[in-house]
Amino acid sequence: TLRNWVKASAAGKLTAPGTKPVTPEQMELSRLRAENAQLKMHVDNLKKSDGVLCKGCAVKYAWIDAQRREFPLPDMCDVLTVSISGYRAWRRGGTPDRTRLTDPLAVALIKSIHAEVKASYGSRRMHRELQGRGQRIGLRRVERLMREHGIRARHKRRFKATTDSKHSMPVAPNLLARNFTPEAPNRVWTGDITYIQTGEGWLYLAVVLDLFNREVVGWSIKPRMTADIVTDALTMAWFRRKPEAGVMFHSDRGSQYASQAMSAKLTAYDMTASMSRKGNCWDNAPTESFFNSLKNERVHGTTYATRADAQADLFEYIEVFYNRRRRHSTLGYSSPVQFFESWISKHAAQQSLAA
Repeated sequence: TLRNWVKASAAGKLTAPGTKPVTPEQMELSRLRAENAQLKMHVDNLKKSDGVLCKGCAVKYAWIDAQRREFPLPDMCDVLTVSISGYRAWRRGGTPDRTRLTDPLAVALIKSIHAEVKASYGSRRMHRELQGRGQRIGLRRVERLMREHGIRARHKRRFKATTDSKHSMPVAPNLLARNFTPEAPNRVWTGDITYIQTGEGWLYLAVVLDLFNREVVGWSIKPRMTADIVTDALTMAWFRRKPEAGVMFHSDRGSQYASQAMSAKLTAYDMTASMSRKGNCWDNAPTESFFNSLKNERVHGTTYATRADAQADLFEYIEVFYNRRRRHSTLGYSSPVQFFESWISKHAAQQSLAA
């Protein structure tokens, strides 16, 4: 019917005399007949399979090969939950163990991961997560299944900066100059502060990121945005990594980072201070990006009755999810810890070969 419509339209005879337009009822009847025929084929297919469903892939492929003249290949692979590519590999003498992830199974797995990561993954990260769990599935299929079943990541909201640069304290030059890709760990760290609303009042979070693998190496949570919130976060980062002298620490021009206490801490750790230009949030884009992820994936849509509730959730997001599990697009969809461990392994192998 569709082909006839196309031909008639191309010839300018879509409403030619003597032709009857197809009604919506006729279209629906045609669809139902086709669906009924396919279901009947599946039933006949299952009747003839006679226990093959319980066998391994090799047995299923052999049965499919014997029934090729009677049933379409896609329908048989769908009924026996094997892949067409796996069957073709079997015919070429390849490995016959590639089972197909059916749509219902894929949706169930996607929903499970969606709940597990608290709705923080869109289709691309979901696709990488499924592949990381050993599932052979394409990105377009993941996008379609998520769209059809209303599975979507949390909506993004605009981020509001908390920088207070109206002070007379000394400001460091912008040494980083938006070079956000250091070649090794502990070369460049960045810091920033954000706020979280709770039923008991505001809570402030300061973080320190290692730009090499975007890991949160230090953080501090306090009910007031004083200088000790940034010095405590830096202290945690230093004790975790124990870096060599010369680490560049980049931040905005906020009064906390320009304070005497922070300057003394950087001097004690042999670090070099760098600060963004006035009113230019892009100079510290990776840290802003982390806060965007935190707010959109966890904080927005969550009600914290107490500061203790918020602290527990922030700890879980940073230490359990973000650092160790969340797939980061900048890192080739590895988590920060996975990326760091992979670099250590490669670096150790290179040093061993050099020796």
